[in-house]
Amino acid sequence: MVVAPEVAALAARAGRVASVCTGAFALAAAGLLAGRRAATHWEHAAALARRFPAVEVCPDAIHVRDGAVWSSAGVTAGIDRCLALVEEDRGPAAARAVARDLVVFLQRPGGQSQFSAASRTPPTGHPVVRPLLDAVAADPAADHSAGVLARRAGLSVRHLARLFREQVGATSAGYVERVRVEAARMLLEGGASVTGAAAQSGLGSDESLRRAFARHFGVTPSAYLARFRTASAP
Repeated sequence: MVVAPEVAALAARAGRVASVCTGAFALAAAGLLAGRRAATHWEHAAALARRFPAVEVCPDAIHVRDGAVWSSAGVTAGIDRCLALVEEDRGPAAARAVARDLVVFLQRPGGQSQFSAASRTPPTGHPVVRPLLDAVAADPAADHSAGVLARRAGLSVRHLARLFREQVGATSAGYVERVRVEAARMLLEGGASVTGAAAQSGLGSDESLRRAFARHFGVTPSAYLARFRTASAP
């Protein structure tokens, strides 16, 4: 790759290096990903792994950090990655504020598999809260009640509630609902029925999904899906 020497030269002077989408190929060609984990768009993950076998490609990751090298999936995943950089430099409150200004979801549940055949930007790096958030994002439909989360963390429910308020800016129930609503939205866009999206996201019933959508998006799931399909039609 022609740009490899230039990329390597720039990286040598930089404190951090990051790529978006197929930019990972430029980093790999410059030798910056050898022995490291990396992400790229799901459509190109296999090609990256074949071309650069020394790279540990994470095909389902939204974005990956390995040392001072960051890589991300498609273009919008670059926003997730940039929010993570903002958090590292300015803290979780600043990252949340930027996410609100951009009107984006601060932490997308799941990985690229929800987009492929069909931030992650963590709001906190707290050693107790972070694993709980990861568990919710990884399996939104599981039991993530306050009692279960507290037992998982070895804390009282009251202590857990305080940590969530401090680190996430929401109750654990509020955060879980946000993740489930986002998961349901992705499922609907992927072709799931309202009933299927409600069940698979952990929201349970059609009525629970309708109420959650009304709170978060101001529309019903059916209305949202109609708008999505209209906007995406050729």
